[in-house]
Amino acid sequence: MHAATAINSQVKTTCCYCGVGCGMLVETEQVSGKLRIKSVTGDPAHPANLGRLCSKGATLHLTAQTHVYEQTRAKHPEWRHSKDAARTRANWDQANELVASRFADIINEHGPNSVAFYVSGQILTEDYYVFNKLAKGLLGTNNIDTNSRLCMSSAVAGYKRSLGADAPPCNYEDIDRASVIFITGSNAAYAHPVLFRRIEAAKEKNPALKIIVVDPRRTDTAQAADLFLQILPGTDIALYHGMLHLMLWEGWLDQTYIDAHTEGFSDLKALVKNYPPKTVAQLCGISESELFEAARLFATSTATLSLYCQGLNQSTSGTAKNSALINLHLATRQIGKAGAGPFSLTGQPNAMGGREVGGLANQLAAHRDLGNPAHRREVADFWGVTDVAEAPGLTAIPMFEALRSGRLKAIWIVCTNPAQSLPDQTLVHQALEAAEFVVLQEAYTNTATAPYADVLLPATTWAEKEGTVTNSERRISRVNPVIAPLGESKNDWQICLDIARLIEKKLERPRRLKDSSLFNFTTAEEIWLEHRALTKGRDLDISGLSYEILDTQGPAQWPYPEGATEGQARLYEDGIFPTATGRAKFLTEDYRSTAEATSARYPIALTTGRLRDQWHGMSRTGTIARLFAHAPKPAIDLSAADAQRLDLHNDELVYVTSARGVQVLPVSITTSVRPSQAFVAMHWGSEYVAGHAGKSMSLGVNGLTSSARDPISEQPELKFSAVKVTKANLPWHLHAFGWFAEDVALKIQIKLRALFDEVTYASCVLFGRDDDSHRTGVHLMMAATITFENDLIEKIMTILDLNDCSKQESALSYKDQRRGVRRHLHIRHSQSGRQIHKALVCGGLKDIVSSNWLLGFLEQSTEVSSLGRLLLVPSEQPPLAVTPRGRVICNCVNVSEASIVECLRQIQETDPKQMLDTLQKTLACGTQCGSCVPEIKQMMTTHEHSFVS
Repeated sequence: MHAATAINSQVKTTCCYCGVGCGMLVETEQVSGKLRIKSVTGDPAHPANLGRLCSKGATLHLTAQTHVYEQTRAKHPEWRHSKDAARTRANWDQANELVASRFADIINEHGPNSVAFYVSGQILTEDYYVFNKLAKGLLGTNNIDTNSRLCMSSAVAGYKRSLGADAPPCNYEDIDRASVIFITGSNAAYAHPVLFRRIEAAKEKNPALKIIVVDPRRTDTAQAADLFLQILPGTDIALYHGMLHLMLWEGWLDQTYIDAHTEGFSDLKALVKNYPPKTVAQLCGISESELFEAARLFATSTATLSLYCQGLNQSTSGTAKNSALINLHLATRQIGKAGAGPFSLTGQPNAMGGREVGGLANQLAAHRDLGNPAHRREVADFWGVTDVAEAPGLTAIPMFEALRSGRLKAIWIVCTNPAQSLPDQTLVHQALEAAEFVVLQEAYTNTATAPYADVLLPATTWAEKEGTVTNSERRISRVNPVIAPLGESKNDWQICLDIARLIEKKLERPRRLKDSSLFNFTTAEEIWLEHRALTKGRDLDISGLSYEILDTQGPAQWPYPEGATEGQARLYEDGIFPTATGRAKFLTEDYRSTAEATSARYPIALTTGRLRDQWHGMSRTGTIARLFAHAPKPAIDLSAADAQRLDLHNDELVYVTSARGVQVLPVSITTSVRPSQAFVAMHWGSEYVAGHAGKSMSLGVNGLTSSARDPISEQPELKFSAVKVTKANLPWHLHAFGWFAEDVALKIQIKLRALFDEVTYASCVLFGRDDDSHRTGVHLMMAATITFENDLIEKIMTILDLNDCSKQESALSYKDQRRGVRRHLHIRHSQSGRQIHKALVCGGLKDIVSSNWLLGFLEQSTEVSSLGRLLLVPSEQPPLAVTPRGRVICNCVNVSEASIVECLRQIQETDPKQMLDTLQKTLACGTQCGSCVPEIKQMMTTHEHSFVS
């Protein structure tokens, strides 16, 4: 029986996932006198999403369920006084005092540059501001960087060098007004799904709209393209220079605009003469006709809008790529007008807000330059400190290198998971192991970074926070608290202020010039008002904006200076740029190949990127079983040609080896990558896949990736690593899976993770629907070079509670100790019959072939009363004919791949629009968030081709 409930209220807030910045309506209810989140819907009044949500946003309320929080959230401070001790519970006074004392002692002994802060594009602007003030103001170190270094720093540098300021000149309405949309280095269908829905809607409304997609992979975004350029990885600059070469040759430039509003074009003109079509086509792996058509459409369109993201940024030439693309816009006057411009899509919900307050190691508040003495003086005087240090601080990768070497003594990590997300994870784990003192300020305890924390400070998460965020189009939105903070957790800004005030009293060489604290804030709004004051007169001036305006009139774009009645929708319409000359700058930089090159030893180019339904390291999305349904487990995507050459089949295990590490993964054969290329999703860290595949522990996908960096932006080249793929001859396999009560399933998964290092390959994921059955599926997969130790199997049996049956269960088992074979099933008895409830199968490959259909029986609640010990037979064919569901394509209404294929077979229509309409009416797939629509269209095309043949 559920406790009586009553509807309580609806709160407006902003989604905590990507940089689209979707508005949400969160409905709450009272349950047994306690307020909880009931549902989320898109806010139709929010200009960023107009009521739409993606599959992640639409399930956000599920991440706030009590049973999820109880198993994953940090609810009280924890500390330890030696590295070999387990953390124990502390109160806030104890934790704050320890952090303040250790930081002050280290600074007093070794100087301010012996400590560092590594923060996140997911904290709010107010949080960012106080941490920036603490580091650069009170402590006197610029050693504060953010995980935005991994996603947006090349875009920042590109905008500043070319246009004079880190200011995206466009807005989302430009999608509706463009004649050509040039999507390059972005799988927007996965990374910014709601924005991609808007692109689809614009195309449907205006069939003349041309969509060009540039990507080494044939992504869901590429499926929507009128022209798809499947370039070779890292060749973007050659492509853009080749397009400009053709624009010059064909007379497609706007020389009047170039002469009036830009500088440096003559040097660029000389450079791009070295990029003729034949050379560029060969470099990029495309045809000359494709190159010509891309240049023609871009230059001759009445309005060309470029949308770009990590494919450009995560590169050792990321800054140059950004500027080379901006060159095209300047040369053709595709900027400063409706429907046109270079539009960088922000990866995180508040990477923009962090940039606004100067949250990177080489920035100052309100877009001021650290290298400018006048700017440093302005900020120092405003804060009331002696000075701001001139030298840029350590950026992300050098920060962890310094931590490993001992040059850095202490690090304070906020709302990010570097032990999963940074490249070259061996370096990162060694650094955290070597650090004298690690502070982790985090909402979740289930991250790879958490075990390294000497102090864990529990922070609030999305539904408990208050403040502001800024999205990709410079639009500031309010984040409002929906429920009370969980346990003893506090807002990030509150934690920072409490400790900063203690540090102020402990520094031997105080830097503040006034008697009162630098941190006399009591509310988020007071912090924001100080940030607002620093923006006055700057390019991002928000002196006319307030919380009240945001609350009553809705989200607003900057600049919004005093006296304004609305924000500025589009920048540079007058052709004047915030540079010393008022002109935009053409940057002249040659194409450079990637830092690593494929070779005979490492012949495959590995790239990483997003899955449709997951987010970053999955500490939040990874708690929701249904979000695994579309991509159920870690895998490496390979082309059919490579699979044939290596004699590999789907789901077969391979060693993926780079110069930095090795990871075992199952193969997924796909048409999306070219031969000699591969893809692994960025989300699969050591929390989900690991093992001892080499000399040391495998550390997930980023155990393979390169830490080589762009010389200007310091952004690492996560989009290219040279690897080799070899068949993993692992003769011994184990699969264990089952249904568990939702209030213990995540704890079980966490316990199973602790066993990963005992085998060569291990992965553990969730499955199921998070529905009224109140159960969650857990699936453990292992493989090893030798038979599994009995001790390991018994540990797994104990964790999964397979040793004893409840009154509602019976057991079936088979054991061959000599051959290392075991099969153990729990059958649940219910009113609807008997169904498999849990299973463990281990042995050689031939002994575990039944695991696939056993899992299928379990997931589909197949009636097995008549099968008895046939369930223990190691047969590839099931004893009952049951159609495998396959992947779930539509997560919103749980529509599988098999269901869509079967429906397509029945459809008589051949018109794509009518086919989609029939599918949606029959199965309801794609009728809610729409994230699955690109893949459904792809399946329709495949079906049409197979039907014709």
